[in-house]
Amino acid sequence: MRALQTVMLLAAISVPAHAVDIDGRIDPLEWEGALHVTDFRLTQPLSRAPAPLPTEAWVQATPHGLAIAFRAVQPAGVPRNRQRGQRDNAGAVDRVNLYVDFDGDGRSGFNFTVSLGKGINDTTITNENQFNDDWDANFRYAVSEDAEAWYAEMLIPWHVAPMRDGRNGKRTLGIALDRVISHTGERMTWPAISFEEPRFLTLFERIDVEDFGQSLLAITPYVSGIHDLVGQRSRFDGGADVFWKPNGRMQLSATLNPDFGQVESDELVVNFSATETFFSDKRPFFTENQGFFDVPFGSLNQRSRLIYTRRVGGPADDGEGSGDVTAAVKLNGSAAGFNVGVFSATEGDPAGRDFHAVRATREFGSHGLGAMTTRVERPFLDRTASVHEVDHRWSNDAWNVRSTVVASDIEQAGSTRRDSGAQVIIDHALGNAWRQQFYALHIGRDLQMHDFGYLERNNFNYVRYDLARRVTALPDSSAYAGHDWHVAASHRSNDQGEHIAWAAAINRRSDRRDGGNEYIDLTMWSAGQDDLLTRGNGIVKMPAKLFAYFERFRPRKGAWQFYGNARYAAEGLEGIDKGAVTASFEPTYFVSDSLSLSASLELSNNPDWLLWRGDNLLGTYRSRLAFLTAGATWLVDDRQELRLRLEAIGLDADARQAWRVGADRRPRAVDEEIPDFAVRNLGFQIRYRYELAPLSHVYVAYVRGGSLYQEAVGDPFGLGSEFRNAFDLRDSEQLLVKFSYRFEI
Repeated sequence: MRALQTVMLLAAISVPAHAVDIDGRIDPLEWEGALHVTDFRLTQPLSRAPAPLPTEAWVQATPHGLAIAFRAVQPAGVPRNRQRGQRDNAGAVDRVNLYVDFDGDGRSGFNFTVSLGKGINDTTITNENQFNDDWDANFRYAVSEDAEAWYAEMLIPWHVAPMRDGRNGKRTLGIALDRVISHTGERMTWPAISFEEPRFLTLFERIDVEDFGQSLLAITPYVSGIHDLVGQRSRFDGGADVFWKPNGRMQLSATLNPDFGQVESDELVVNFSATETFFSDKRPFFTENQGFFDVPFGSLNQRSRLIYTRRVGGPADDGEGSGDVTAAVKLNGSAAGFNVGVFSATEGDPAGRDFHAVRATREFGSHGLGAMTTRVERPFLDRTASVHEVDHRWSNDAWNVRSTVVASDIEQAGSTRRDSGAQVIIDHALGNAWRQQFYALHIGRDLQMHDFGYLERNNFNYVRYDLARRVTALPDSSAYAGHDWHVAASHRSNDQGEHIAWAAAINRRSDRRDGGNEYIDLTMWSAGQDDLLTRGNGIVKMPAKLFAYFERFRPRKGAWQFYGNARYAAEGLEGIDKGAVTASFEPTYFVSDSLSLSASLELSNNPDWLLWRGDNLLGTYRSRLAFLTAGATWLVDDRQELRLRLEAIGLDADARQAWRVGADRRPRAVDEEIPDFAVRNLGFQIRYRYELAPLSHVYVAYVRGGSLYQEAVGDPFGLGSEFRNAFDLRDSEQLLVKFSYRFEI
C-alpha cells in the first residue's frame, strides 16, 4: 500500500506546473496537477485519528520555488485567532506549517509557518526534532478568509538552502504539512508524525519534483550610529553581509565587520553557578544556514555543542571588551555525494583569534555519517585548540540510534593536552504508545571544547534510561486531550570514579482541551558528591536533593492569555525540607489583534542557598529574589513595529553560616565572617522597526541598562529596596539608529 501511495505522489507532483500567484486565494487552474493532500491526522494529541476539521493542501514545484497552498475549514462555531505577532513569535494562533528537507536525506530541514494573522516563523531543523528560530528566510506568503474557511499560500525559493544535485532531472524532497487550531490546541499533520517523538525529520513523506535551480547574489550593507548618553560620545559603524548561490548545490555567505545585533538584547540572568550561561546568537551571518554545523554533544538539552557562534566576537583574550570580528565566510554545498561546509572567521584586534571549521556528511541508505574538525588560534594566549568529531545515525521503523565521538587537541605554551568523549542515544518505539530511550555519555577530564564550542562541564559520565507512554483515549468530559508520561532513572559520576548521584524522575506533559498545555515533574537525587562547586578546590559531600516543578499555559481567550509556573528545589546542605520556592505568573492582555501588553513577576525565597566563596570556603545564605518583566508590542501595520521591554532584578542574600570543606569532603561550620550581598540588574529598551523590503530595515532604539553587586558585613540588605533601586541603574544609556538594505541580483 505504501509503495502504491508513493507512486501516486510521484505521478502527481511530476505534472508540469502552472504559474502560481501568491495572493492567498486558491485558483483551481493555478493548482491543477499539483499534489493534493487531504489525509491530515491528529498529532496533538497524538491519536492519529482523522482531522476534526477538514484541511486540504496542495504542493507544487515551480521554476520560482516550492509552492504550497492550504484550505483550512473553520466554521463560525470555532473561534478564529487573528492575533498578529513579531517574526518567529506569532504565539498560539491559528496557523499552518510547511516542513521541508530539500535533500530528502533526513539530515536537516526547514520549517515555514504562516498564521491567520499574517505572522510568520522560519526555523531550521536538525537532529530529528531540534528547532532553531535564529535563522530568517526571504519567502513569499499571503492569507485570506471567508465565512467557511481560511486560506494560505507560500512560495519558498530554491535558493533558500544549498541542495545536492538531482538525478535524471528530478529532485527528492522530504515534506510534512500541518495545521493548528488555536481554540483547541489541536494539530493535524500529513503524514501522521509528530516532532514530540524521537523521529520526525527522517519520517517526512518523500516526493519527487522537477530539479529546478535558482541563483542569487544578495548584498546587505548596513550603517549604524550610536550616541552614548552616559559618556556623551557618538560612534558610527558599517559593514555588509554577502549571500551568493551560483547554483543549486553551492552557497556562500560572507560578512565584513558584522553587525553585533545591537537592536536585540539578551535576557537578564543571575548566575553564581560553576556553569556558563548559554545565549543564542542574533547576528544574521552567524544564523544563516548554521544548522549544518550544529553538532550537539554533551547534554540531552542540546545546548552543549561543538560550535557556539557567540565565541566569535566574544570576550577578548586580553580581557578588554569584546573581540572585533573583521570578516567571516561560510560555504555550504555538495560534491561527489558528500554534503560539505567550511566556516572561517577572524578578529582583527591585537588579542584577536581565528576560528575555522570543516564539516562533511554522507548518507548510506538508513545510515548517515558525518565528521567535523574545528580549530581556534589564540596568539595572545599562545594557544591552539583543535576538536575532531565523527557522528553516525541509523534508523528504521522502530529504532533510531545516534552516536558521536569527540576528541580535543590543545597546545598551549609548549605543552599539549589531549582527551576524548563519546555519547550514544538509542530511541526505540515499543508499540501501543510505549517507547524507551537509553542515553550514555562520557566526557574526558581534559576534553576541552570551549574555545569554539559550549560544554556545560567535562570530566563526566552519565547514563539514563527513560520509559514513556502516550495516553490519548480520554473521555470528552476530561479537561485533558492527552498525556505523555515519562519515568526515568540516571546515574552521574566523574572519570575518577567519584559518585555524583543517582536520580529518579517522573513527569507528565499534557495537552488540554482549552488549547493550552501543562507540565509536571518530580525528581529525586540521592546523596552524593559535588565536584564543581569549589571550582577545583575539593569535592563536597552533599545530602539528597528534591526538585518539583509545575507549569501551565492557557492561550488567548477573549483578551487574556496566561502562563505560570512554580518550582521547589532543595539542593543545599540542610536536605530536602529546606528548599527554594519560586513562583512566576505572566498574564498578557490583547488590546487588539495588533497591540498586546504583557507582564511577568517571579518571586523566589531560598532558605539554604549554597555558594562558593573562594578556595574551600562555602557559605549558606537566605536569599530573596524579585524579577519583573514587562513589555508591549504594537504592530502598527504590515511594515511598522513598536516594541517596549523592561527587565528588573532585585536580589538580597543574608549570610547564615560559613563552611570549610575538610579532607573527608564534609563541610564543617566555621566561625568565619562572610558578607551579605545584593544584586541589582536593569534592562530597558524601546525599539521602532520599519521594514523597507524583505530583510531590509530601519531601526531606532533607546536602550538603558546596568548592574550592581554590593557586599556588606552585619548590614543586611532588603529585597524591596534592592528591587526599587534597580530602576536607578544607569551604567549604559544609548540611542541607536541602524539602516540595512538587501540588494538582490
